[in-house]
Amino acid sequence: MLTCSRHSVFVTGNKYKLMEVQAILKGTVDLESHKVDLPELQGTPEDIAAEKCRIAAEKLQGPCITEDTCLCYNAMNGLPGPYIKWFMESIGHEGLNRMLDGFQDKTAYALCTFAYSKGPGHDPVIFDGKTPGRIVPARGPPDFGWDAVFEPDGFDQTYAELDKDVKNTISHRFRALEKLQAYLAAEKASE
Repeated sequence: MLTCSRHSVFVTGNKYKLMEVQAILKGTVDLESHKVDLPELQGTPEDIAAEKCRIAAEKLQGPCITEDTCLCYNAMNGLPGPYIKWFMESIGHEGLNRMLDGFQDKTAYALCTFAYSKGPGHDPVIFDGKTPGRIVPARGPPDFGWDAVFEPDGFDQTYAELDKDVKNTISHRFRALEKLQAYLAAEKASE
């Protein structure tokens, strides 16, 4: 397990994201959470994550971590992508399924992009993680976004149905955080 004592602020107002990130990192990163009002940005997942992190570092006047999550349908060339939050709020789980009614291809991937900045004036570093899967009718608790409609490859359960300990070792968020954790550990070792 990599340990890095660097203190950072994770910018989120989503308690489920915070709990999942803390469970995955298991105390290896000194992390506190703050909700910061950030503009809704458009662009690629990497551009959105970097700009959110740049703005957050300026507002917080210190090191921070931001995250952006996408659900990307292969049949729709990656849509809804970074706009999944708005799709979810507008059409819900059933609507997310209906979007693929005209397509045989129900495959998708979950993409998580973390950005880390040392603080104001520092370019954010990007870390992404991707989990392939498919879109299925909603199963499991509906309380964490689109988890109930995403079934990762190799499993017959949706993210929402999986035991949290299992999900936290296969998810897109886990894969991105592994990279972030390694980066912070290497940065600490070079100090």
